[in-house]
Formats: sequence, C-alpha cells, structure tokens
Amino acid sequence: MMAQLSRRALSVTLFAVALGAASPGLAQGAGDPSAEKFVQAGAQRVISVLADRRLSDAQKAAAFHQAIDELADVPKITNFVLGKYARTITPAQRAQFAPAFRTYAESVYRGRLDDYRGENVRVTGSTVRKPGDVIVNTQISGGQLSQPVSVSWRLLGRPGAWKVVDVQFKGVWLAITQQQDFVSTIDNAHGDIGVLIARLQNDVRPAAGR
Repeated sequence: MMAQLSRRALSVTLFAVALGAASPGLAQGAGDPSAEKFVQAGAQRVISVLADRRLSDAQKAAAFHQAIDELADVPKITNFVLGKYARTITPAQRAQFAPAFRTYAESVYRGRLDDYRGENVRVTGSTVRKPGDVIVNTQISGGQLSQPVSVSWRLLGRPGAWKVVDVQFKGVWLAITQQQDFVSTIDNAHGDIGVLIARLQNDVRPAAGR
C-alpha cells in the first residue's frame, strides 16, 4: 500500500514539474506586460459576465461560452486533458469527446469562479517561465467577497496571440487535475476511452437540460 502511495505521489510531482504546476514563486524570469494586459481584459470579462444580474441563465451561459473562446485555447486544453490517450483516440471518439468535455469544463470553471462571487479582477504580477509561457497572478475582489482571493492563469503564445491553458484556484491547477482524473478513468477501463466519454456525456446532460 505504501509503495502504491509513493508511486502516486511521485506521479503527481512529475506532473507538476513537467507541466508547470509549480508555484508561480518558483518560476523563472521577469513579468510580461502583454500577458498581464491580456488576462486583465479577458478575465475581467469572464467575471463581469458571471456577475451580471441582468442576464438570464441562457444569456449568461452563451456569453460565458464566447468569453472562454476568446480567453482560452480550448482545443489545446481538450487535447492536454487526455494525456497519453491523446495519441490513441480515434477521430470518431474525438468528435464525441470534444463537445462533452467543453460543456463539462465550462461547468467546472464557471462553478469555481461563481464560488468567489467577485466583480473585479486586478493583475498583481506575472512570471515568464520561458519564452511564450507565462503565469499571470490576479486577485478577484468586490461583490460578496469579504477579502480578495488569488487566481493564477497560465498562458502560452506571444504578444498579440496569448491564450490561457490552465487556471489555478486555491493552489490547484484545473487542467492538470482533470488530466490526472481522466487518464485514471481510462486506465481503470483498460484503455477504453469510450468509458470517459460516456461519463462526461452523462455528467453534462442535467446541465444541458436546464
């Protein structure tokens, strides 16, 4: 049992090191003003959509969907969360997985941001991990928050073409966590990606029906 726990701990550590889940304070290099500007505008738009009480649930969902398209690299995240199975998924399976994951991921990200109930985003700094790979730190405040909360955003790209590929809430990087969960699900199904697809489709049906 201890050996299993040790292997799991090592696996999580390797994910963190290889994929950039390390604390922003450990990253190398100075900040990037263009990445900070991108997050300030994009994250503020996402938060403002969620805080807008004039929008119906359907309008809010549509506006959130569009805001995420502009802020995040959805295809890259979709491929990333499959981990090693991104190389073996068939075109037919991908056609099923992509929309199911998109709906699921939007629900997760919206739920996390809704938990904060903030109205304002303020960039507090950024760190260039390497050229084209930047972590931008922000604080969300206002609304029902008694004090600001910290959210970090990992961006890939270049000035004028940045996209978010992961978001950290309370020390947890969501895309990395999702990848670990999804790969474990497929592993437990003896490599059957269809099991994960069915799970996601089942999870998103209640949300789609509202």
